[in-house]
Formats: sequence, C-alpha cells, structure tokens
Amino acid sequence: MSKNKYLFPLILVTSLFFLWAFLHNINPILIPHLKKACQLTDTQSSFIDSAVYLGYFLIAIPAGLFVHKYSYKKGIILGLILYATGALLFIPASSAQSYAFFLVALFTMASGATFLETVANPYISVLGDKETSAQRLNFAQSFNGVGAFVAPIIGGQVILSGIEHTPEEVKNMSPGALAAYLQSEANTVKIPYLVIGVAVILLILLFVFTNIPDVKEDDSAVDSHAPGTEFSAAVLKHKHLSWAVVAQFFYIGAQVGVGSFFIRYSKFVADIAEKEAAILWGSIAMVGFMVGRFAGTFFMKFIDPAKLLSIYAGISILLLAVGLVTHGNVALYAVMAVPFFMSIMFPTIFALGIKGLGEETKIASSFLVMSIIGGGIAPLFMGLISDKTGSIQMAYIVPLICFLVVLYYGIKGHKVVKA
Repeated sequence: MSKNKYLFPLILVTSLFFLWAFLHNINPILIPHLKKACQLTDTQSSFIDSAVYLGYFLIAIPAGLFVHKYSYKKGIILGLILYATGALLFIPASSAQSYAFFLVALFTMASGATFLETVANPYISVLGDKETSAQRLNFAQSFNGVGAFVAPIIGGQVILSGIEHTPEEVKNMSPGALAAYLQSEANTVKIPYLVIGVAVILLILLFVFTNIPDVKEDDSAVDSHAPGTEFSAAVLKHKHLSWAVVAQFFYIGAQVGVGSFFIRYSKFVADIAEKEAAILWGSIAMVGFMVGRFAGTFFMKFIDPAKLLSIYAGISILLLAVGLVTHGNVALYAVMAVPFFMSIMFPTIFALGIKGLGEETKIASSFLVMSIIGGGIAPLFMGLISDKTGSIQMAYIVPLICFLVVLYYGIKGHKVVKA
C-alpha cells in the first residue's frame, strides 16, 4: 500500500493536534482572567481545568465506542462539531457573565477534543512501522507544541486586559463601576472564541470532503478472537497499559498544574504583571515545550523512549524543587524550564501503553485519554493549598509529587509482562 496515499490524511489529522493544544494551553490565561471577571478564589478558578478534564473523563469511553463502531473520520467530524459549539457558547456566557455558563462551554469544547484525541493518537501510531510509533507520535505531537506556545501569547494579548486592581480597590468601587469593570473583563473573550468557532466550522467542511482511510490496527500481537479483545475494560489486564493509565493521570495533573497557576506564581515569586507573565509562559516555557517535542523525537533515535522518559521526569522533579525553595528569577526560570522536559511525556506514555495491543488499541486509547482527568484534580489540590497557606508557590509541591509517579513508570511500570 502506497505511503503517499496516507500523506494528506496524516497532514490533516496532525492539524487536529493544534486544537486540543489550544484548549489546554489557554487555561493559564482563562484562570486568572475569569478569576477577575467572576471574582473567584484560587480553588474556584481551578474548576476551569476541572471542566475541561471532566469532559475527557466522561466522554473518552463513549468516544472510543463511537470510533470503534463507526470510523475514524466520523469520530473526527463529531469531535469538531462539539468543539465549534463549545467555542461559540463563550459568546452568550460572556454576555451573561456566568461562570457556570463558561464551564459548560469549556466542557463542550473538551468533549469535542476528547473525540479528536481518541482518534488522532492511535491513528498516527498505526500509520507506519510499529517499531517507530513512539517517534512518529512525538513528531505529530510536535505540532501540538505550536498550539501550546501560540495560545498563551495570543490569549494573553487579546483576553487579558492588563488591569489588575487590588482586592481593596475592587472593594471600594461603586456598584455601577464594579459591574462595568467585571462586564468589560468578561467581554474580552467574545472575539477570540468567535474566530475559533468559525475556523473549526471550516475545518469540518474540509474533513467532510476529504477521503480519510479507516486504517486497521495490526492484530499480530494478540488473538482477535481471544477473551478480552472485545471493547471492554478487560484490556486493563495488560500491566504496561494499566500502569500507563496511572502514569498518564499523574503526568497530566503535573502538566496542567505547572501551567495553570503560572501567572499567579509569577506575581508571587517575582512580582511579574499578568500580560508579561503570559508572554514569558508562551514565548519561553511553551516554545521550550515545542522544541522539546522535536528534540525528543531526535533523541529517541539514540535513547530508549522509556529511559528518556525517566531522565526527563527526574530533571522535572529537581526543577520544581528549585521553584519551591527559591524566589525571583531563579524560581521563575526553573519552573519555565519544566515544559521542555514534560514535552515527550504524554506521547511516550501513550505509545508505551498501547504497545502490542492490536485491535485492543482503540479501547486502550480511550482509557489513556480518560486518565487525563488528572488535569482536573491536581489543580484543585493546588488551589486548596494556595487558599489555605496564602502561597501559590507552596502549591507546586503537587506537580512535583506527580512526576515521581511518571519516574516510576519510566523505570519499571512500562515493561510488558508476557501472559
């Protein structure tokens, strides 16, 4: 079968990686923004992450069932429809100045992104030599890195107003002035999300009129008629997969936690203004994340993926330890260096987790995507620690602990146990 036949579908599917990257990486902007616009505590603002990752948790299995029963293409189209709908819901949510409405919009976008990830990750993995699946998935996810650095930079400029009143100043505002201020803050999301919605609708049309082949997984590693190959939780009998689900849960918790409170962290440790912090996160941390993806793909030619995962997890733990005990630029740049080393973790854990699963790959993919709920839980603990201690810096102990689990997976948990 000609590889050229799959070139354009691969390019098109790779473009989807940008969409969920945008969804995840706009949260570090939305959290401080809606904290102002809706007058929230740190714990309440962390529900933004919870809404997104709850979508993954609840929709991952239905998405996998849908793709299993129908096709990759139909899964992509339904995912894009949900994503566009969620983006457009930001407009009435802003007008109503309703935090609950914003959370519904984010949940809807996340539901669409869940379909897209459930399709795109295994699709990229099975299109080519299975021995290089981790490399190929890392390469595709490198384009996810583009969305990772574009989202906070653009979002920081068009969503964040740069107006940062102290609690005392807000308290002393007249009711009319306060209402006008809060509404103006809420309104800044309207145009960006309208543009996103329209762009995704155009992408839907492109997929509708493009031939996307429904590639079958290689079943050579398993007996497709054996018990447990049906679309069920029996797939978790594979220890390397069940540990991958656990590792992915903690990794996503770490990834989301590190980024979501970075603007608040920057203010706390180095007195950096919100717009400047957004630029730093996008132009340094997320560029590092993107470069890390390409660099990781290269390094995997010489270093075993599991070994590289372990090395990167260890370095991330050390960097966060520095971020916890120092202040000023040292703390700031230590935390901004972490995304470079996080860059390979999701695709590497994913590829190691589905290794040798054949037709079980689709349900395995759903469980791995479902484990992304970790991104909605870790920030809650960070918000609680911050609200209780008055220190958002202290909250960074949570992602440090999460990376310890990733380190274990890289050292031992990834190993395939023969039945």
